[in-house]
Amino acid sequence: MRRGNITSAQRRAYDQLAPSLSVPFRPQLLDSEAIFGRRAPVVLEIGFGMGESTVRIARDHPELDFLAVDVYVAGIGSLARRLHEAAMTNVRIMEHDAIEVVQSMIARASLRAVHLFFPDPWPKTRHHKRRLLAQPFAGALAERLQVGGILHCATDWQNYAQQMLDVLSKEPRLRNLHSDYALEPRNPWCERPTTKYQARGQRLGHDVWDLVFERIAQ
Repeated sequence: MRRGNITSAQRRAYDQLAPSLSVPFRPQLLDSEAIFGRRAPVVLEIGFGMGESTVRIARDHPELDFLAVDVYVAGIGSLARRLHEAAMTNVRIMEHDAIEVVQSMIARASLRAVHLFFPDPWPKTRHHKRRLLAQPFAGALAERLQVGGILHCATDWQNYAQQMLDVLSKEPRLRNLHSDYALEPRNPWCERPTTKYQARGQRLGHDVWDLVFERIAQ
């Protein structure tokens, strides 16, 4: 959970800034109005890395509230610092396993969107079973979306993109808004910005696959 390097600035932000922005894990449904202090559509951001995309999207969409879930201290510190410097109030951080958060804290039909950008691809075949976007978790995400809500995923591993497309296409509560992959990283609620990591990968010839699915009524 806490592998990898962390800078002194990230550690300081994690210790001093993150607590005021954090939501503790509890096995009870989340009261978004209580934690954000208003009633607004909620977007669940799973795995936010260093927080670059999360801050840019949330800054561009102040009408939305964002619950950002990750387990890496460096990333949490980085996101907390970015939010503090931008004086943003529409993002809260949860340091916990995303599967447990969704299962225990997110009510059915409560989310406007779910973002799953560049999850760990677990590239070795024997590790594919560890990939996050698989059933039954994909079904749990679909169940938490409001009708018309959006599940937007992105990966730079083609094999994982193919698995994502297969899993989501078979989920009866979801409809692909494109013929297969989304050619541009946009969805009806908010865009996925190009990060420095993605731009560097594209310069090296790495492709990115976006998938945008909509929750439909049954």
